Amino acid sequence: MHGRRRAAIVEGVVLLLAFLVFLRLHAAGGKDVVAATAHARALQSVERVLHLDVEQGANAWLVAHPVLLPPAVWFYRSYYVVVVGVLVWVFLRHAEVYLHVRRTLLAMIALVLPVFWALPMAPPRFALPGVVDVVAEHDVLGSNASRDTGSGANLYSAMPSLHVGWAAWCAYAVWSGLRASHPRAALSAWLFPLVMAADVLTTGNHYVLDVVGSAVLLGVSVAAARAWGHLAERRLARSRHLPWGA
Repeated sequence: MHGRRRAAIVEGVVLLLAFLVFLRLHAAGGKDVVAATAHARALQSVERVLHLDVEQGANAWLVAHPVLLPPAVWFYRSYYVVVVGVLVWVFLRHAEVYLHVRRTLLAMIALVLPVFWALPMAPPRFALPGVVDVVAEHDVLGSNASRDTGSGANLYSAMPSLHVGWAAWCAYAVWSGLRASHPRAALSAWLFPLVMAADVLTTGNHYVLDVVGSAVLLGVSVAAARAWGHLAERRLARSRHLPWGA
């Protein structure tokens, strides 16, 4: 019991430090507004060619339904709580997959930072005419952080969408834990990132291709976590075969 409690504390501290480092490094990017705007225009051109440029219409639809605005903002704001809840749930109830899904989450954090630094991207609320910044206009927390360029936050990291990426991670973690015992419930977990994708598109925070980028990020992170696990297993097996004192 004491060992498990100690392990939980260590996990919590390690993950908290990882997220604090991520937040600091993430905030260091997104300073080149000119490049971020140019990248957004290039992305918009690609979406027009592919007939994926739905952001303005999606945003207008949400704004035309005022009753949906507070739930959309709450949903947008609450994904951190879901990430923490899923981490705790997997740690307590599905220890057999915890290490892999935790490695996947850490891989996502590490892999997305170079993208944010190399490819700053202005979100639709900044780069598309007529798009309403729903979160800023109707924020249930009364915060202007989503548009305050002086807050120190990186507001130009639309590609990929971490809201969708971490929602997809939550679905992957739940699916990993439940797929053997409750396959239907495991599949239903993927509704979360689908709804989050609709939310970030309609609130003017992301493009369709940002959502595609989130799917790619999760896939690459899962592969990286598996490679990490195989390497750890090899090292453990090698250490067990070493003679004492070697």
